[in-house]
Amino acid sequence: MNDTTTAGNAPAYPQLLGHPRPLWMLFMTEFWERFAFYSVSWALALYIVAQFYHGDASGQAWASAIFGSYTALIYGTGIFGGWVADKLIGYQRTILLGAAVMAAGLFALAVPTKPVLLLGLALVIVGDGLFKPNISSMVGQLYARGDDRRDRGFTLFYMGINAGALVAPLLTGWMAAEFTGTSMQQNYKLVFLAAGVGMLLSLFWFWFGRRQLGAVGRPAPGQASRWRVLWVAIGSLVAVPLVYLLLAKVGASGLQWLLGLLFVGVSAMLIAEALRDGRVQVHRVLAMLIIFAFNVLFWMFYYQLGTTFNFLAENLVDRTMFGGWVFPVGWFQSVSPLAIIVLAPVVALTWGWLGKRHCEPSIPRKFGLGLIFNAVGFAILVYALSRLLGASGLIPFWPLVMCYVMQTVGELCLSPIGLSMVTKLAPPKLVGVAMGGWFLSLAVGGNLSGLFASRITGAHGLTASAALSGFTFSFWVLAGSGVLLLLIAPLVNRLMHGVK
Repeated sequence: MNDTTTAGNAPAYPQLLGHPRPLWMLFMTEFWERFAFYSVSWALALYIVAQFYHGDASGQAWASAIFGSYTALIYGTGIFGGWVADKLIGYQRTILLGAAVMAAGLFALAVPTKPVLLLGLALVIVGDGLFKPNISSMVGQLYARGDDRRDRGFTLFYMGINAGALVAPLLTGWMAAEFTGTSMQQNYKLVFLAAGVGMLLSLFWFWFGRRQLGAVGRPAPGQASRWRVLWVAIGSLVAVPLVYLLLAKVGASGLQWLLGLLFVGVSAMLIAEALRDGRVQVHRVLAMLIIFAFNVLFWMFYYQLGTTFNFLAENLVDRTMFGGWVFPVGWFQSVSPLAIIVLAPVVALTWGWLGKRHCEPSIPRKFGLGLIFNAVGFAILVYALSRLLGASGLIPFWPLVMCYVMQTVGELCLSPIGLSMVTKLAPPKLVGVAMGGWFLSLAVGGNLSGLFASRITGAHGLTASAALSGFTFSFWVLAGSGVLLLLIAPLVNRLMHGVK
């Protein structure tokens, strides 16, 4: 990391509401980027079926595979974006370049052809890889080392993420449902255009606000040449067709092999480095890799929200409300961020209350609870599909909402401690590689989610019986893995050698 971005001597910023003023600029920059990202996330699979398969459910399998691959590559490319910022052009320039590339991709999604759709997704993936890891990194650089406001600053920034995730489906879901020819159509192109506008707002917000940052995030003395930016831009354009080929030719199955090999490679690097540091470090790496494996399972089923849960909401849920008003499909995707905003303080207070009584769950036990809460969400859907399916072939509105809430509780049990766990358990010289392993576990889970959704939907799309079978399987895998992790938690805790 270059000298201008260290947190040891943070500049004396003007303060606003008890925090450095640039925090609020970064908050809004991230808000609009997340608005753009989550607008695409809820609409992508539904759009593919509607546009390229004319609403035929046979398109759900390919749509699911594309969504899974897209999710996996979003997480995978962040590793390279962090390296570009650290080693080549600095954080500010990397964020601006990523925002521009991402905006171009979002507007391209509105062009109704498969090749341009995949090209647009490739641009979004490359752009987000440059943008996402670096905007988060800059938050920590606003505070001097030891400043006790830093955690609160990240909490506020995290609220910006969830605010964008909350507003995006509400606004674009309403637009898709209202600005259309008939009530049965969805104007997904308008969703992508709105996402593109949101990304431009993020770009301009950062462009005009970055002066507040001073030296933070600027290129190091040896990185100031604008030619470097040009070369990185060219490299990004070269990366786009490579990502396009992964989506169009390699596909989700081939990508899973590639991600699996990368995961094995990262694991081997971590173990090899740990062997140089002794037995304790080897045990800690093994504990971390065990957690990574369970993390893959959590996200494999969690990311059904972009595929089978959307198809369920569109075709198998009674969304008719008071006065005949129909609840927009996209609005279901706002349940999770709303639940995070409401429940995150509750979960934090619960851990604190238990901690004071010396009975706060350990890291592996929290992960086990996360898996079990995810399983409870699927159990609610299984109950609805087996007991509450009406004569019209629809289940009530509330089971899907409660499933999202339970999954969110599970997410709050494991996701906030994941990155912290990595910094504590990784070999000191390979913390960055271990962080890459964490995000790689999310990528593997995201891609598996698409493959699993493709299997559930099959050739005929998501039927009530297919959903019941697939969600029952999901419940047993999640519940079984959660119970297993709780049972082996004492072993994992011993491998961690006192890390809490």
